[in-house]
Amino acid sequence: MRGTSHILSLFGALGLCAAALAFALAGPGPAFAEQLPWHVAPVLPAPLPPAAPAAPAVPGVPAWLQAHIGDGDGQISAVVLRRARAFHQKKVQAGAISNPCYFAFDATRPGDGGHRFYVICEPSQTFRAITSTHGNGRALEGIADFSNNARCAKNFSNAQSSRLTTGGGYVTAEIRTSFKGYYRADGTYQPLVRSFLQFEGEGDTANARVRAIGGHPAVVVRWMCRMKVPGSPYASKDGYVPYGKLVDYSNGRSSGCTSWPQADADVILAIAKKKPTTVYVYPEASDIVAVGRAVRAGQSPSRAGLYWNAACLNEIGEPNFWPREKLEPVLSRDKKRNPSTRQRTLNDLPICKSS
Repeated sequence: MRGTSHILSLFGALGLCAAALAFALAGPGPAFAEQLPWHVAPVLPAPLPPAAPAAPAVPGVPAWLQAHIGDGDGQISAVVLRRARAFHQKKVQAGAISNPCYFAFDATRPGDGGHRFYVICEPSQTFRAITSTHGNGRALEGIADFSNNARCAKNFSNAQSSRLTTGGGYVTAEIRTSFKGYYRADGTYQPLVRSFLQFEGEGDTANARVRAIGGHPAVVVRWMCRMKVPGSPYASKDGYVPYGKLVDYSNGRSSGCTSWPQADADVILAIAKKKPTTVYVYPEASDIVAVGRAVRAGQSPSRAGLYWNAACLNEIGEPNFWPREKLEPVLSRDKKRNPSTRQRTLNDLPICKSS
């Protein structure tokens, strides 16, 4: 019996230990804790201050326009909008223009169908993004290659005859029309008469008029021969007109001008007709130099506070700006060496075999 009582006592002690262990693991219940003399009420965390409103991408820009800021297709990058808007406001305040609409062009974006030319009218809260060309440049054999492909522009210049885009501010001037040739459509021969919106520049773009830089529909007649049309108002004194194929290059390159699809060009020309406004083209020479320096140093332009479309920068590697002071002498020497590079005239064309 004594052995049995010892065993029962042992099991009783073990039961008390197990209960104590369970109590320690589970912790005392709230009722028990509140009865303890050293009980302290739980300290609640301080309420968080209200979140500050997100800073606008471009301070001072109305909310409806903020919604169009971004780096996606059809959006306008913040730095481009900020500069375009500031340039327009500067010209309005100076009394140089009164047109409430303004234009901007981001030549760092892809050009093969990308919407990178912007028509902005703040009073009517309208924003339109359309396709536009950039300058194709040239490749001078054995001298220099400053050509661009149709998708991404690598080279920029303000040199005459460079056929390259120049970034900076412009003000639109007069609209002129010119005959470009005949083409065949709908079973008839039709003339192409194209409108051209002249730009006036300042700073790096000051020679815009000398370079015949402006905007126009991205359509041209590729001359093939000269055709006899004595009754045409565009015929030469011998009764000939140039004839060729109508080409739409709105997804391609230009000779330095800003070119748009015909339907969009009609909208732009209507806005600027008899009412000058501003055109801001990005990038400027200083942007190109700064981005090039960052790339050569192995730095990310965006981390350095610079902007260039990432997809195009990845393709071109490093952008280049060719100042006119350095490039024009090279172009002049090439012209003397290759006089055949002059623009063709009507008399250079063979006579069309049939009309």
